[in-house]
Amino acid sequence: MTTDLLASSPLSQPFFQHALLAGTPIAAACGLVGYFLVLRAQVFTADALSHVAFTGAMAALAFGCDLRLGLLVATVAIALLFGTLGRRARPDDVVIGSVFSWVLGLGAFFVSLYTTSRSTADGTAGVSVLFGSVFGISAGRATAAAWLAAGICLVMLIVARPLLFATVDEATAAARGVPVRLLGYGFLAAAGLSAAEATQAVGSLLLLGLLAAPAGAAIRLTDRPYRALALSAGLAVAETWAGLFASYAVPKMPPSFAIMAAATAVYAVTFLIRRPAATRPRIRTPAPARS
Repeated sequence: MTTDLLASSPLSQPFFQHALLAGTPIAAACGLVGYFLVLRAQVFTADALSHVAFTGAMAALAFGCDLRLGLLVATVAIALLFGTLGRRARPDDVVIGSVFSWVLGLGAFFVSLYTTSRSTADGTAGVSVLFGSVFGISAGRATAAAWLAAGICLVMLIVARPLLFATVDEATAAARGVPVRLLGYGFLAAAGLSAAEATQAVGSLLLLGLLAAPAGAAIRLTDRPYRALALSAGLAVAETWAGLFASYAVPKMPPSFAIMAAATAVYAVTFLIRRPAATRPRIRTPAPARS
């Protein structure tokens, strides 16, 4: 009896283990990056990167390259382009919207090119990019995704304090010697990498939810920045786990939908929780150097 229960457990299934291995650090990275996207009012950037991810993946497929290469190159390159066109690496909505429309046009071109020349090689690749395929990820890809996502988490934790300072009071941060523009570029690159990684888990159409919903919920639950940062990552991981287990229990439910349903439900619940009005995040600013 015990053997049968263990055999039926999702944790005993290799595909589920691979999904957890990749999904956990990806969710944590999206939670950390998403917190700053929301705090810096750059959620539209994440929305644009979701379409960039699709365009990059389809371009790679159209030219016979590895799909993941297209995802990474396109999202990071366009994210850095946003920074170049924006003031102090913080693009405004006009910049994002202009690049957004151009990328969508490229996406339509590459979809047409792929479907007319190479779709017979992998007819489901486009659907996987749109909606994710975390249950179909191999052990090697899961390990690579986990290492990359863990690296993003480490970088975000290292730059969290100066990035928060630059986010809350950009002018003062620049005057104190914080490399505001460099931090902006680095953050956009991390956002691009997170978007590419999230595409493998929930698909390009739904990655915005994994970046925005946990962070939005965390900010509604606490106005302490470091606590909200940790909560955002924790919620993203918990929602990903909940979605994976729910999808395993209900095979007809896609894991990407289940993850987003959990994230949306948690965000909705935060509207029922009363707390004191949110205040501006407070951080200690470094004292000026004495001459």
